[in-house]
Amino acid sequence: MTELRHRLILHAYVTEKSMDEMERLNKLEFVVDRRANRAEIKAAVEALYQCKVAKINIKIVRVGKIATVRFGKEFSAEDIGGRAGVF
Repeated sequence: MTELRHRLILHAYVTEKSMDEMERLNKLEFVVDRRANRAEIKAAVEALYQCKVAKINIKIVRVGKIATVRFGKEFSAEDIGGRAGVF
C-alpha cells in the first residue's frame, strides 16, 4: 500500500496562489495521478502525512491533475507543507 500512495501523489504544486491558500485557508495543492479519485487521494494524503483531510477539490490542467487539499483545523498546512517539501 505504501508504494501505491507514493505513486498517487506525485509532488506538491507550488504557486503564489497556493502559498497564499496555505497561509490563509489551510490548503495545499498536489499534482496527482490522473487516474486517482478523491477517496484514493484522501486516503493517500492522510496516510503519508498523518493528518485529517477536511475536503478535496480536483482540477485538470496542462501539467496534469491538481488536488487542492484542505486540512482539519487541528492540522497546519504549513507544517504538512514542510514535510511535503514545499519549503
